[in-house]
Amino acid sequence: MNHNAPLPLTHLTGSRPRVLTLAQLREHGVSASDAAGRAWQQILPGVFLLHPGPPTSEERLHAALLYAGRRTADEAMITGLAALALYRFGAAPALTALADIDVLVSNTRRLRSTGGVRIIRTHTPPRPMQVTGLPVAPVARALADAVAQLSDAATVRRLLSEAVRAGHCEPAAVVRELTVARLLNRPHVVDAVESLLAEGRAIAEDRLYQLVRGYELPEPVWNVDLRLPGGPHLGGVDAYWPDQAVAVEIDTRAPRQGEDEQWSETVRKRDALERLGVTVIHITPRKLRDWPEQQAAVVRTALTASVDREPAAYLVVLPR
Repeated sequence: MNHNAPLPLTHLTGSRPRVLTLAQLREHGVSASDAAGRAWQQILPGVFLLHPGPPTSEERLHAALLYAGRRTADEAMITGLAALALYRFGAAPALTALADIDVLVSNTRRLRSTGGVRIIRTHTPPRPMQVTGLPVAPVARALADAVAQLSDAATVRRLLSEAVRAGHCEPAAVVRELTVARLLNRPHVVDAVESLLAEGRAIAEDRLYQLVRGYELPEPVWNVDLRLPGGPHLGGVDAYWPDQAVAVEIDTRAPRQGEDEQWSETVRKRDALERLGVTVIHITPRKLRDWPEQQAAVVRTALTASVDREPAAYLVVLPR
């Protein structure tokens, strides 16, 4: 082919991003030598940038996915700090400041990290989110992949805090991913997680207050311990209506792999209270955030139904 002649890519070279694989170029009748003759750059193995000069951040992201050979919906996705930047985390560096773009792939893929692309492998790829038209790992997974590369405690703390405070995901999802990634043996990560859980609980408690008052439910006693008279401690609950024997507990547990729920402390407490005639409603932070009206209806129904139940055992209610 005459290198001075127009190549059959006129309809592509004016578009953004201008990144194609060698295989895609060949589909348009362009060989590797033709590409070199046009002063295009091979910025990753088998991936060409169709203009001189440095790639834009968008072109780097597309090139990383093309290098990973993404062919199916969950085969490759952006993760780590690059993903958090796409989610607009204020605590994440800008894409232009990142030396590497992290790409999550199945561990069956035979790829190596190279040229500003860091390959991260997983046994079970999550379902990606679409962010600015790109496949991006869910926030909790992207956080875990980012934290795995970070040693600065303050940065880790800011990222985890922003994930919860901005409503990107719940603390339990973050802790679950950090546990799977075996990152909870790092002291600076453990410290950040403790702060995350405390902040997540405070946010959830505030939402529960708003739910009760915003949907005009009867005012409960807040944050109390329940005991049998002269008997054992039964456990604490976040809200309790003594006249109706209805309790609400915010479920912020982060299940660990292999945990048997039947033996968890939460289940034992619930069973003990229900044997005494107390209706226990578990509400997750996500339900409080996303479906408050539905949760208010659940609580209202339990309060109304109390008139048709046998009276509950007398319990001592103490501030917690």
